[in-house]
Amino acid sequence: MKIQDIQNLFITMGMESDFRGKDGVQKILDYKKLKFQRLSLKEQEEFDKESLENPYLDSGVYNIFDNKEIKKVLVGIDIGPEEILLARELGNIDLVIGHHPVGKGLAQLADVMELQCDVYNFYGVPINVAEGLMRERISEVARGVNSSNHQRTVDTARLLNVNLMNSHTPSDNLAAKFLRNFIEGNPSEPLRPRKLERVSDIINALKEIPEYKEAMKIGVGPKVFAGSLENRCGKIALSEITGGTEGSPKLYEKIAQAGIGTVIGMHISEEHKKEAEMAHINIVIAGHMSSDSLGMNLLMDELEKQGIEIVACSGFTRFSRV
Repeated sequence: MKIQDIQNLFITMGMESDFRGKDGVQKILDYKKLKFQRLSLKEQEEFDKESLENPYLDSGVYNIFDNKEIKKVLVGIDIGPEEILLARELGNIDLVIGHHPVGKGLAQLADVMELQCDVYNFYGVPINVAEGLMRERISEVARGVNSSNHQRTVDTARLLNVNLMNSHTPSDNLAAKFLRNFIEGNPSEPLRPRKLERVSDIINALKEIPEYKEAMKIGVGPKVFAGSLENRCGKIALSEITGGTEGSPKLYEKIAQAGIGTVIGMHISEEHKKEAEMAHINIVIAGHMSSDSLGMNLLMDELEKQGIEIVACSGFTRFSRV
């Protein structure tokens, strides 16, 4: 496989795992194309044409210095200049793959957050309410990443002739789908848990997943951040695994009204925690690096099937399901 082949594979896998369904994501791409066609020629020149084909602008290819077949990749959750230097030091690394966005992907992080509107709608929040509450949060995230040094890692890779890409939302989509199947007891999922009645049952079930079991060894396994282990779960939502970053804290009241009792997420701010407590929502934090590793592992399994060697670094714990 070549670098663009890997990018295309990751996008396809992300679309197939998306809460909106592959057809739902394609509908959004078609809508963007329609809007593009209505722009003036000058506006079309300034338009990011990649967005017409890539629904996940927080993920992309940043440097390609040689278009050879990829045999060995260095994979990490956060890729910075130090990991680029590590790739050079290790030698024989054909491509560095990060999870969290860098460069243009970081600048476009807010673009993927509309996905959360559809996720909340999936769990019963009216789409107009989800869009209204998320609009402010998306704007806040866009302003927040605006001042970042977006190109730092990309520039380092460019100067050292290191091929670089990342996969953020496609990976998170895979993790969300995996966990949804796991929690809902999909018969095709080999890690099908017992019936979940109380929050403690969710915690114990998550600990059966290798990535979370490994995280427990360093004290960052699944934990309850709001509510209690003894609380009954109610309806469980995987609403905070994918979609760029945390959504609006005001949505907890709305998902409680939609009948959700427990939310499983990667991480949570203090503001979000307080809002969840006020809405009497149980919050189970599966873990950040471990959840990111889960999604990346599902991507890396496909590369492994192609004979590509995976070298893990920067918080990525490799578990093969091939």
